[in-house]
Amino acid sequence: MKRIAIYGSTGSIGTQTLEVVAELGNASVEALVCNSNVELLAEQIKKFAPHAAAVIDSSKEEELRERTKGTGTIIVSGAANAINICTGANVDLVVNSAVGIAGLVPTIRSIEAKKDVALANKESLVTGGHLVMRMAKENHVKIYPIDSEHSAIFQCLRGSDGNRVEELILTASGGPFRGYTSEMLRGVSQKQALNHPTWRMGGRITIDSATLMNKGFEVIEARWLFGIDPERIKVVVHPQSIIHSAVQYEDGSVIAQMGLPDMKLPIQYALNHPKRLKNHLKRLDLASIGRLDFQDPDPTTFRCLALAYEAIKMGGTAPAVLNGADEKAVEYFLKRRIQFTDIPKFIERALKEHEPVNNPSLDEILRADKWAKAAVKRYELEKYHITVRDDPNGPRIGVINVRSPRSPTITVVERQRDRSV
Repeated sequence: MKRIAIYGSTGSIGTQTLEVVAELGNASVEALVCNSNVELLAEQIKKFAPHAAAVIDSSKEEELRERTKGTGTIIVSGAANAINICTGANVDLVVNSAVGIAGLVPTIRSIEAKKDVALANKESLVTGGHLVMRMAKENHVKIYPIDSEHSAIFQCLRGSDGNRVEELILTASGGPFRGYTSEMLRGVSQKQALNHPTWRMGGRITIDSATLMNKGFEVIEARWLFGIDPERIKVVVHPQSIIHSAVQYEDGSVIAQMGLPDMKLPIQYALNHPKRLKNHLKRLDLASIGRLDFQDPDPTTFRCLALAYEAIKMGGTAPAVLNGADEKAVEYFLKRRIQFTDIPKFIERALKEHEPVNNPSLDEILRADKWAKAAVKRYELEKYHITVRDDPNGPRIGVINVRSPRSPTITVVERQRDRSV
């Protein structure tokens, strides 16, 4: 029985992983980690009885202890302790479903501890793919992709018998704005962008799907996972999301992996590779689907996809800047601080201003991420918030322009002496 740890057990991938474990009953849960959702983590502890559990937010530790009294599970807190319980001697496989750049360190520490990794954290490969794959090779660690697209390619490459791959084909649903023009994108709302036509995911990844940045990240991930030059990784829009990705060999044959859009299938494959175990997931009925459509993406309108390819060419810390700028820009969009079309503009500006560091260390990657987020914060302030100037014709008057993505400029004049407005 495989012994697993789940770093990010209360998120979408983490909860679905536990559902797979509960159905198949062929793995023991040794460690669970969440960021702050101790209510759900406590329920998971009571159901799966892990050896240890951690909440990264240390202020929640006592609450978790209270909720889990009598379970026998060891409770710790903080990121370092969370990683320690996931990489202990009683763990065979670490499922990393953390969100954001915070997932990179757990991936690296798991590899250093010689634990196989089922990877759902995009940032591990987008920002540190050169480190992760080199270290995995040195430590004889297997990386099992959980993303449906990379799991599909992983499956299509099985049994290739050394035949040369000509091209990897990553499919994309196209998101909620497939077919939109740049002008149509200018005024889209957060509600519209979060309404993904196929998948139900977290906020950031849903917005990344709408901008096609998520597909750009997947190109970078595939480049590292499968050792394929970016020029040989093609993105195709496939609205039905039935073909999850495909591999074209040099004889022209294309092998695709198909299935209904359900993350439990790639999760199950990552946990049980190379075995395919019987489950109760809904089966694919091609006749009821009727048709499968494909089209090229529009990298001019959906600029983020093109920016991902540019970041790969720049190399070094550029993908870390791409990711960090995107994370902050999406955060601001979800908070209604910027427009949807600002996301690629801010990312592109960050990439142009950044001087990449070649073959970066972990610390250099984290610094690039921090720089990119600070840069986007500066761009947002410059565009939407405050400018101050002196009145050259009289007493000093500060003119503050407060600009909103949802309203025209408002000019507030504040006199220096009495502070009246």
